[in-house]
Amino acid sequence: MPRKALLVILDGAGDRANRELDYKTPLQYARTPNLDSLARKSMVGLMDPIAPGIRAGSDTSHLNILGYDPYKVYTGRGPFEAAGLDMELEPGDIAFRCNFATVDDNLVVKDRRAGRIKEGTHELAQALNGLKIEDVEFFVKEGVEHRAALVMRGPGLIPFVSDVDPHGTGLKIHDAMPLKEEAEKTARLLNLFVRKSYEILKEHPVNKEREKEGLLPANILLPRGAGMAPHMEKFSAKYRMKGACVVGTPLIRGICKMAGIEPIDFPGATGSYDTDMKGKFRHAVEALKTHDFVLVNIKAPDIAGHDMLPKKKVEVMERIDEAVGYLLKILPEDVALIITADHSTPCTVGDHSGDPVPILVYASDSRREGTEFNEIACARGSLRIKGSDIMSIVLNITNRAEKFGA
Repeated sequence: MPRKALLVILDGAGDRANRELDYKTPLQYARTPNLDSLARKSMVGLMDPIAPGIRAGSDTSHLNILGYDPYKVYTGRGPFEAAGLDMELEPGDIAFRCNFATVDDNLVVKDRRAGRIKEGTHELAQALNGLKIEDVEFFVKEGVEHRAALVMRGPGLIPFVSDVDPHGTGLKIHDAMPLKEEAEKTARLLNLFVRKSYEILKEHPVNKEREKEGLLPANILLPRGAGMAPHMEKFSAKYRMKGACVVGTPLIRGICKMAGIEPIDFPGATGSYDTDMKGKFRHAVEALKTHDFVLVNIKAPDIAGHDMLPKKKVEVMERIDEAVGYLLKILPEDVALIITADHSTPCTVGDHSGDPVPILVYASDSRREGTEFNEIACARGSLRIKGSDIMSIVLNITNRAEKFGA
């Protein structure tokens, strides 16, 4: 009989040896009895989210893991971010992911995340939403914390423009540049919009109040990752499984929506440190009653990696382990469980790296070969795969794979 499958992505959980942790990775250093116990009942190994040495984004890695070739369907992160925020995308729209950021009077970036602003972004987004420059409309919607999405709608737009976000502090914002001659209009109007966002946001009451409180103002919107919505085969047609997801970030939610994987939303499913991990697992198990496949993404390890906080990442992994203990108590016996990461985010780097990530594949009749769940112990297992292999493994472990040959 076919099984159902739960795929848990510990976002950015992979790491490197860290001096603060006695030259162990956060996963090695953390106390994770539930993950380790599960590893002992599972096939284990290492996975390259894209290919060896390739620094995967969360978008390209999730696409690859779900079986959608990112080299064919990926045009930029913006459309997934916008779709994840339930923004409507029409043919010809150009979408961007954005940050509310802090700049000085010379448009030099002081903080790309405006002090990780948590409140007031809805009001800031509304102040920009619906602006029209020439014959192009601009639509803005806030996401989690400092994140937002921008959609440009109008004639003659194409997505081949460079980022406005300089991706660092102490740098002046970039002018969007056309990467193809036909993108001159898109770049020119985008630059006008960004400067208009600064004029509007620097005077906004939300920012005036933040400045009074000694907080950084979110006084500009910095777009990056331009793209157009790709065509993606529906997950149900591709795998003959009904899919759902429990995620906290608009990016992953958007990828799933475009693939026809149903988002299961609840207030605690945030893409932040304080996300309700047990709640995500509880909703995932509930979704398995009506779906064949459920994806859960937990963003917190990635945040700690980007913040370069190895001990915080250890704390996050121990919280995840506690939640996994809860999951194992409520997970039906006939469900296959795969736990891995979408990429490594080493605390020594503060960004994604091309290092492989640990993976375990559990079912009641799995080959049992693991000892612990971390990068070093899992390397001794039988699996050495790419992200594009995951769904084939899911089909096999759930007894849904078709035979190749006689």
